[in-house]
Amino acid sequence: MSTTPACPQCTLENTYPDGSNFVCADCGFEWPQTATAEDDEDSAVVKDSNGQVLQDGDAVVLIKDLKVKGSSTVLKQGTKVKSIRLVGGDHEVDCKMDGGSFMLKACYLKKA
Repeated sequence: MSTTPACPQCTLENTYPDGSNFVCADCGFEWPQTATAEDDEDSAVVKDSNGQVLQDGDAVVLIKDLKVKGSSTVLKQGTKVKSIRLVGGDHEVDCKMDGGSFMLKACYLKKA
C-alpha cells in the first residue's frame, strides 16, 4: 500500500511527492504535503509534574510510589532516574533503574 494519499480532486491513487507538494499523475492536480505523524510526535512537548519541559538525557525524581504492573516491585518516591529517553505514546519516558527498564508517565516525575 502506498504512503501517498489519494488525489483530493479525482480521488485516484496515482500520486507522488514532488518537493513540498503531492502531484496527481492522472489529472495534474497539485496540493501541499501536510506534516506527517512522525513530525508531530517529534515536536510534542513533554512536561513534568511542575510544568518544566523534559528532554532526552535529563535526570528526574519520582514524586510518588509507583507499583510495577505484574510484579510485587514498588518504585519508591524520591528515587532519582538519570538519562531518561522520551518516546511517544501514553507512557512518555523510557528509563533504566536498578529494578530494570521502565516506561513512566511524566506526570509522576519532576526534573532534578
